[in-house]
Amino acid sequence: MKRIAMTVLAAAVLGSTAMAGSLCNGKNLDGWKVPKDNIWWKVEDGAIVAENGPQKKGSTLWTDKSFKNFEVAMEFKCGDNIDSGVFLRTEKQQIQIGVSGSLKRDMTCSPYIPGHGYPVEAEEAKGTKGVKSLLKFDEWNTLKIRVAGPHYMVWLNGTQVLDFNGETFETKGGKKRPEVPEEGPIGLQLHGGKVMKVAFRNITLKEL
Repeated sequence: MKRIAMTVLAAAVLGSTAMAGSLCNGKNLDGWKVPKDNIWWKVEDGAIVAENGPQKKGSTLWTDKSFKNFEVAMEFKCGDNIDSGVFLRTEKQQIQIGVSGSLKRDMTCSPYIPGHGYPVEAEEAKGTKGVKSLLKFDEWNTLKIRVAGPHYMVWLNGTQVLDFNGETFETKGGKKRPEVPEEGPIGLQLHGGKVMKVAFRNITLKEL
């Protein structure tokens, strides 16, 4: 009986530890700052779903908590018309999901910085035809982002596609390199301007 009790206790401890790293409970939007008059965000079949509908208004869902250095992992599902992304501590640092509104082509996993556009593009994975060959539309994809200061590393469906240092990229036209905050929330974006839908699930975070 003592051994059984210890096993149950260990399982409970491990379970609570695993839940502590979750940013999506699969039931509601607890842990996130839900916009006033929310018409975009809901939880459906265990996933956070964003849809802007015919009004084509955009929105960002931010975490209640702020983070410094971390590794965030998630699954996402979208169609080929999506313009979304994950904000990292500020709306001025983003990892793109889907089609760039300015470039009119898919830039999934590439960093977007307002005023500088896309300083680099997610690299072609070895042995593949690039990010496009890894991305699955209308299916669940895995995305992992590792953030250490201004240094970002990204994996798509298990393959590393980005290693970007925000302190060393070349700016254009003498523009000042943007300052990266040491700490901030994580945001899920639904861009405005067209009708689209994106879903996120199994969102976990590990602080470094």
